[in-house]
Formats: sequence, C-alpha cells, structure tokens
Amino acid sequence: MKLKDLESHLSHVRPFAAPKWHLEQYPTSAHLAARMLYTAESMYSDICDSHVVDLGTGAGMLAIASAMMGAGHVTAVDIDTDALAVCRENLRECECEDLVDLVHADLGGEQIPLRGGAQFDVVVTNPPFGTKNSAGIDVRFLQHAVGLAPVVYSLHKSSTREYLKKRAADWGCDFEVVAEMKFDIPQMYKFHKKKSVDVMVDLIRLERKPPSNSGRR
Repeated sequence: MKLKDLESHLSHVRPFAAPKWHLEQYPTSAHLAARMLYTAESMYSDICDSHVVDLGTGAGMLAIASAMMGAGHVTAVDIDTDALAVCRENLRECECEDLVDLVHADLGGEQIPLRGGAQFDVVVTNPPFGTKNSAGIDVRFLQHAVGLAPVVYSLHKSSTREYLKKRAADWGCDFEVVAEMKFDIPQMYKFHKKKSVDVMVDLIRLERKPPSNSGRR
C-alpha cells in the first residue's frame, strides 16, 4: 500500500469519544501512524506477515495501520475499556476485526496472552509521555515492549533521546532514531491554554542484540 493511500484510509479512524487526562489520552494522527508503519515495512520489512502488538492502542490507530500494512496478526492492548470499545468500532468500520485481538490489560503486571502460543515479532506503541501525570511511564512502556518482542517502534519526545539511548543499551538493544516528526496536541483538556501545540518527537526503533557467544569454545 502506498503511503498516501494508507494515510487516507487511516483518516477515517475515529478518536477517543471521551479522552481521559489522567491516562494522557491523545489521538495518534493518521499522518504520524501512516509514516510510522509505512517506514517500518518499507525500510525494514518488519510488519508484513508479522505478529504485531500495539501497546496502549487507544482508539486503535496503530493496530489498524499494522493490519493495513500486511501484519499476519495484531494484538491491541489497553488499560481503558472505553478506549477499547472505540477501537472495536474502528476495527469494524475498517474491516480489520478478523486480524486484531483486543486485550484489556494493565502493563504494570498482567501477562499479555499470545494466540496459539506464538511469539510477538514487533511492538508498535505511542506511549504516554508522562508529562502531566505518571512520570516515567514512557520508559516503563518501552521496557515492557522490549520484553515482549525483538523489535520495537515507539514515539517519544525528542528531548528524551539521549536518556532513552542509554536505557536501550542497558537492556541490550540497538537504538536508532528512524524519523523526527511533530506531534500535534490539540486543545482537549481544561488545563490546555493553547488551541494546539507541536511537540517534537522521535520515532525510535529498538532491536535486541543477539546473545554473545564469546564464552563458548
């Protein structure tokens, strides 16, 4: 699928019906989601036929984009049942419901079920930034993602780049900034003073390093 066609299809995905500030629920735009998944497939061949898990799926934008880019199967996970209800409707309207399993889970402790015992190949996620609430939640999302799949694509504030690069090294992962983009945050909550704010974000790719064989003879 061409990039412009993917973005056009994703533009029909409905956002949160009633976003919750304490969960930092901001919609991932069709523009960002399309570039994220198109890049993952066109540059790295990471999506087609892969088992993808979308952590913090919200309204399902990244899960749907993964399905449209040819994922073999998608598991979409969120802590919020209201968001999952919106996601379910979006999957129906986009005719992706047969490719996507919805899972209600808190990443803090619950194990995410695997269909047929298969392993996840790729994680895609747009985690909360932890700016207004739950400081450090972006790093917790990323660390959880690294434990689920060998390849992770995630959006983070560019200002956290050097810190995340160090954490990735601690986790035994290669770290790459695949793209630098603008995340448009609209005026959604009472504490927002401006109609919209552009936040510079990195699309990062983490890949687990293969285990060292230096100790073998």
